[in-house]
This record gives sequence, structure tokens and C-alpha cells, in this order.
Amino acid sequence: MVAAPLNVPPRATGDAAPPAGEAELEERLARPSAAVVEALRQCPGDVIVLGAGGKMGPSLVRMALRASTELGDGRQVIAVARWSNPAARAALSADGARVIAADLESTADVAALPDAPNVVYLAGQKFGTTDAPERTWALNTIVPGTCAERFPDSRWVAFSTGNVYPRTPVRGPHSREGDTLAPVGAYAESCVERERVLTRASAAHGTPMAIVRLNYAVDLRYGVLVDIARRVRDGEPVDVTMGWVNVIWQGDANRMALRLLAHAAAPPLVVNVTGPERLSVRELAEHAGARFGIAADIRGNEAPDALLGDTARLQSLLGLPGVNARLLMEWVASWLERRMPLLGKPTQFEVRDGRY
Repeated sequence: MVAAPLNVPPRATGDAAPPAGEAELEERLARPSAAVVEALRQCPGDVIVLGAGGKMGPSLVRMALRASTELGDGRQVIAVARWSNPAARAALSADGARVIAADLESTADVAALPDAPNVVYLAGQKFGTTDAPERTWALNTIVPGTCAERFPDSRWVAFSTGNVYPRTPVRGPHSREGDTLAPVGAYAESCVERERVLTRASAAHGTPMAIVRLNYAVDLRYGVLVDIARRVRDGEPVDVTMGWVNVIWQGDANRMALRLLAHAAAPPLVVNVTGPERLSVRELAEHAGARFGIAADIRGNEAPDALLGDTARLQSLLGLPGVNARLLMEWVASWLERRMPLLGKPTQFEVRDGRY
């Protein structure tokens, strides 16, 4: 894994300039690569996205829609969520998705969902775990089991998290998919159990699955790089105790998730999905400070370990992400300099005790 690539030039992507605004940002987040189109060609039939109303769901739905349009195969892309944000629901419907309002905690609602040979599972809860652990356990263990029983004959990609791993020494080796899991805190423990529930369903029904252990997606309105750079811009302190991170452009995470449909297997294929770079939080803060002309207020000292994943399996299957860390940093800095909209949803990447 490459360390702190702050002096590495951007890898060519065809779109080195930062997105001009939210419309262009959304377009890039949902832009399918030729490899995504080919993967969906290999996975015919409708795609149902369960938990489509969160941060990643809408852009992933749009990417599947655009790939289907390129294929001209007439498949439906079905977006399922409670839709607490009516505007997001209306926008996806206008884009051509079949939008269904359903509560995945309701067995009746899940039973009523339409059949689909391809499932992307995004549902889950992280924040609020400390105050309501029972709800987190229900959402992260019972709900995926219910959904797996509803779609036993479908091909699955299910999102998990790198939080299922223990922290590893900063200099490596970093967490690999076959490592023993050692979650810290109730959220991470529930995510391990979610994986076990899905693995059991795969074994019981022969359901092909790919499990995505994601850390950390960035879309310019949220993400670790946004958290750090915004704090620097606004004169807030940056704690560097959790001194190193992995990140990935959300558009790349979407592409890799859809491509993994073609690699789904029983027992499930598990893949760490993140960028290959090991990024120093201190250097990220200092870089943001230099960009904004502000001295970064850095607090604490780096611990010898951090939550870091090895991406050798991802690279062997799908190659490198299209957007490297340096380019993503420049996009984030430009976005913040222009005071563009943010989601106001901190990642809490600095948490070391598992309490979210």
C-alpha cells in the first residue's frame, strides 16, 4: 500500500477538473464505465437496490440506469427505501427508476417486493448505535436475513464495512479478507453478524454473493477528506490520533459494486473496496491548510495502529480506482473553497472505541 501520496500527480481520468456544481457532481458519481456496462451484460435482468435512499444509493441507481440504457436491454432498476426525503424519491423516478416505498424491517413489505435477479444491498445503520443498540442490531442482522430469504435465487452484492477488522500497525500488513475478524464496538460487531447471516443464507440456498467491505467513500459533500479539510477551513482542530485512513471516490465505489455482481459466488466473495493509498491525517490537514492559506490546528499524536485495508484482491479483480487520492483531494479543496453544499454528516473516522 502506498503511503501519503501528496506529491503524486493525478492519474489521468478524462475529468481532472473538479465538478462545477452539484449537477455535474451527480453526473460523475453516476457515470458507468465500459466495465460496468459489460458486467451488467453478464448479469441480465432487473436490478433491485435495497436501501437506496442513503448517501450512495441514488448515484448507484442512476449508474445502473445509465448502463442499462447503453445496453438497450429494457431492464428495470428498482430503488427501495423508506424515502424520508421525498425529493430524492421524485428525482430517481424522473430519471427512470422504479421507486418503491418499503420498510425493510416489515416482513410484509419485503415479501411484497418484486422479483429481481440482481440485488444490491445497501441497508444498515451506523450512527446512533451507542444510544439505540437494539435498533442497530435489528437493522444490521435481522433485516438482511429477511431480505436474503426473499431473494434466495438472485445474484447479490451486499455492502459491509472495514470496521469488521481490528486496527493494524500503520506500516502494515493491513487487513486482508481472510483475516480473523475482531470488531471494536456494537456497530462493528453487528456488521460481522450481518456478514454471517448473509453467508449462512448463501450456504442454505446457494445464493451467489459478493460482500463489499467499504472504507471510506467520498463524494465532495461528505467523507473523510471533506471532514478534515472543512475543519481546517473553519478553524476547527483536527485530532490525528487515528492518524491514517483509506478513502475512495464514491463513483469508483459504485462502479466496483456493480462490477462485482458478475463475480458473485457461493460461498460469498469478500472484497475490500477502498483506495490503495495510505493517507496521513496530519498531512491531509496540512495540505488543506496550505491550500486555504490557514495554519491547520492539529491536536494529539498518531497512534501506532489504524483501520486500514489491503486492496490486493480488489486490484487483481477490478484494477485500480479511476480517481486517485491526490486528485480527490484537489476536488474536495475546490469544493470547499467555493462554499458548495455539504451533507452535514461527519464520518467520525477518528473514533477508536467503536462508539458511534
